[in-house]
Amino acid sequence: MESFVLEDLLKLLLAILVGGLIGAEREFRDKAAGFRTIIFICVGSTLFTILSAKLGGDREPSRIAASIVSGIGFLGAGAILQGKGRVLGLTTASTIWIAAALGMGIGGGYYLLAGLAAVATLIVLLSFRSIEGLIHKKRDIRNYEIHSLPEGLEIKELENLIKECGLKLVERKKMKSENRMITTWTVYGASDNHHQFMDRLFSHPAVIEFRV
Repeated sequence: MESFVLEDLLKLLLAILVGGLIGAEREFRDKAAGFRTIIFICVGSTLFTILSAKLGGDREPSRIAASIVSGIGFLGAGAILQGKGRVLGLTTASTIWIAAALGMGIGGGYYLLAGLAAVATLIVLLSFRSIEGLIHKKRDIRNYEIHSLPEGLEIKELENLIKECGLKLVERKKMKSENRMITTWTVYGASDNHHQFMDRLFSHPAVIEFRV
């Protein structure tokens, strides 16, 4: 009995360590699910796995994973938000999901697998951010609201201007307000291309104002 207690204590301590390492990275990034949250998720999954094995024995162990995944789904969904024309919080939701999986691995006694997965998770969170930044620079999506003189700037001219600046058009909308034409453009491309496009808009005689 004592050996079981010591092993379970070791599992909980490992869950705190693994959850703390991942949670510290999230806290440093000032994310919604931070240090304590990730620890609780990891420890909770570990505890559920331990107790399920003790109370249920070998009867349908797959129910353990199904129950934990369902519960974690609600937490993950709460971390995902829609804003600024894109979905936010997907990385946080994914981190919650992997923290629960790590807790299950620790609770089930798969220490090597859980350890390797924890190291891989930390490498992705800490080291791959710079790669992600490079990708975003190449595919920076922005919305432009351009106010221009009704007869001074044609839609086709703006489309050509976007292409000349190396940007890709996603969507456009057009409306007329009093003595001006208002068009909204969703385009993507490298940051330098966006700067070039804004410079062209600044210098265009028919453009009254524009917002990004």
